[in-house]
Amino acid sequence: MNETMVCTVGNVATRPVYRELANGASARFRLAVTSRYWDREKSAWTDGQTNFFTVWANRALATNVGASVSVGDPVIVQGRLKVRTEQRDGQSWTSADIDAVAIGHDLSRGTSAFRRPSKEGDATAAARAEPSWETEPDSQPETASQQRPEPAGVT
Repeated sequence: MNETMVCTVGNVATRPVYRELANGASARFRLAVTSRYWDREKSAWTDGQTNFFTVWANRALATNVGASVSVGDPVIVQGRLKVRTEQRDGQSWTSADIDAVAIGHDLSRGTSAFRRPSKEGDATAAARAEPSWETEPDSQPETASQQRPEPAGVT
């Protein structure tokens, strides 16, 4: 199947609209993508044209978008590009939609805390223990020169 896959970096321009449909959850929001370039004459970065995309998410991705994405958030969106042209009131309108496969916060512009959604009735996830990172559980204690430093603020 020939599809145009794109990866865009921009800001969420509208509040995500979340809906429960017969075939699963759906969410959509507008994404503003502005190119920037170095203007040699001004010796400064300059904003180029802003493109707007309607981003569509389905099922679990839609649920997570509804809980995680807000207006102004810098995000990265990967998905299938769909360009539509239609006639309205005698005028031709063109819109660009992205059927999202993955959406995430742009960590080059801030931090984010990832949380897996809890599954009700999933006792194994709650009881899952932290894995042991030791390669040999019965090995001798490390000498002082081999010990790993504690993270800052941990005593």
